[in-house]
Amino acid sequence: MSEAVPGSLPRPPSPVNPSSFLRPQQKQNRQQQPIDIVDKEQAEGLRAIRDFLKVRTTYDVLPVSFRLVVLDTSLLVKKSLNILVHNGIVSAPLWNSKTSTFAGLLTSSDYINVIQYYWQYPEKFEEIEGFKLDSLRDIERAIGVTPIETVSVHPLVPLYDACRRMLKSRARRIPLIDFDDETQQEMVVSVLTQFRILKFVAVNVRETQMLRKPISELGIGTYDNVSTANMETPVINVIHQLVEKDISSVPIVDNRGVLLNIYESVDVLTLIKGGSYEELNLSVGEALLKRPDDFPGIHTCSPQDRLDAIFDTIRRSRVHRLMIVDGHNVFKGVLTLSDILQYLLLDGEV
Repeated sequence: MSEAVPGSLPRPPSPVNPSSFLRPQQKQNRQQQPIDIVDKEQAEGLRAIRDFLKVRTTYDVLPVSFRLVVLDTSLLVKKSLNILVHNGIVSAPLWNSKTSTFAGLLTSSDYINVIQYYWQYPEKFEEIEGFKLDSLRDIERAIGVTPIETVSVHPLVPLYDACRRMLKSRARRIPLIDFDDETQQEMVVSVLTQFRILKFVAVNVRETQMLRKPISELGIGTYDNVSTANMETPVINVIHQLVEKDISSVPIVDNRGVLLNIYESVDVLTLIKGGSYEELNLSVGEALLKRPDDFPGIHTCSPQDRLDAIFDTIRRSRVHRLMIVDGHNVFKGVLTLSDILQYLLLDGEV
C-alpha cells in the first residue's frame, strides 16, 4: 500500500509496490499454509468481529471528547458551506427549529446538487444565492435525482444493527439521535462514520489478524465500469460523473492508465466556498492545486493485499477508500469502506 502526495501535479509518480506499506513479506507465508486453515481462520475472524459488533453500542464508538456542529434548516446554503469549510468538516446534522426535530444530514452531495441545479438553470443563479437548507429537497426534485435517504439510530442501538442500517440505506455516515426526557424533544448526539466504526474494530478486535485472504479472492471492490478522468478534464465534467454514478470520488489517470490522484466530492467545497461557480470550469489538475495542505493523500492496495493488512492501515491512518493498482501503479479498481463493511457483516449470511 502507498500514499500519493497531496495535490500532486499532472505527472506520473515513480512506480511503487502497492503492498510495501502493508505487509511486504506475507505472500510467502500465505502460500505455505493449507487453504483449509486459511479458510477456517477467515471464518473465525468474521465471527469474532460480528459477535463484537453485536455486544457493543454506537455510543461506545464515540471518542471521549469531540466537536459537533448542528445547522438550522433556515440557514442559507452559502453560509452553511462557509461554516463547514471554516470548521474543517464535510457534513453536519440539520435541525428544524420550528418543529424542534432532527431534519437530516448535510453532506457534500447536497452542494453538488446545487451545482447541478445552477448548471441546468443558469438563469436562476440569483435565486441560488437565497437558497436555504430547507430548500435542498426541492433542488433534488428539480434536477431529477433520487433524494438521499436519511436514517438515524439511537446511541444505545447495537453497533451491528447500526451498520446494517447504513448498508441498507447506502449511507456513509449515520446520525445518533437521543430523546431528552426533560424537554421531550429529540437531541442530536453525534454522527457515526464508516471509518470510525472500522477503526474501532481494528483497534479492539485482534481477530482482524485472521483475515488473511486477498481481496481478489474475496471478490470485494469494484473493477468494471469505474469512471475515471485525467488532469485536463474540466471539474464540472467530473461533477457530472459523481452525480450520474452516485459515487464520492473519481480516479485521475494518465493516458497509460497510471493512477495520478483522485478527485473527491469534498474537493468541490473548496472551489465554491466563496460563492463563485466560475472555477468549476478549471481543469482537474488546476483544481487539485487548491486543495488544503492537510489533504491526507491517496491510499492504494493491490488485488493480492489482504484484509488483515488493510485493517492495520485503518488502525494507523485516516482511510476513506483504497485505489486498487497493479505493480506498475496502473489503476484497476476501487475498494470502499462500504465494500469492507458489507463483507464483514454479510459474507456467508443467508
